[in-house]
Formats: sequence, C-alpha cells, structure tokens
Amino acid sequence: MTGNIATIGYALATLGPGLGIGMIGAKNQEATARQPELAGFLRVNMFLSIAFAEALGLIGFAAGFVF
Repeated sequence: MTGNIATIGYALATLGPGLGIGMIGAKNQEATARQPELAGFLRVNMFLSIAFAEALGLIGFAAGFVF
C-alpha cells in the first residue's frame, strides 16, 4: 500500500512544476511577441526559470524516498 501512496505523492509533486513550466513558456512567447529585440535575453531568463521549476520536481521526487 505504501508504494501506491508514494506514486500519488510524486504525481502531485510533479503537477506544480509541470504547470509552472507551461506558464513560463507561454509568457516567454507573449513577451517575445511584444518585444522581439529582447528575444535572447528572454530566452536566458526562461531557461533559468525552467531550471528552478524543475528543481522543485526533483525535490519532490527525493522527498518521496526520504520520507
């Protein structure tokens, strides 16, 4: 039974970063459409934001093993 609970917990832990990465991509496209000359700067910020959001998913994955 604990395996099933851990699986549900990990699914919930990945829900937030998944939604966050989707929102980051959408807002980056919107910002690039508004000011195309800042595309390079926006891309760097997007990748940094994605890395931080993905780190939350990895922390949730590791927390499943720790607890």
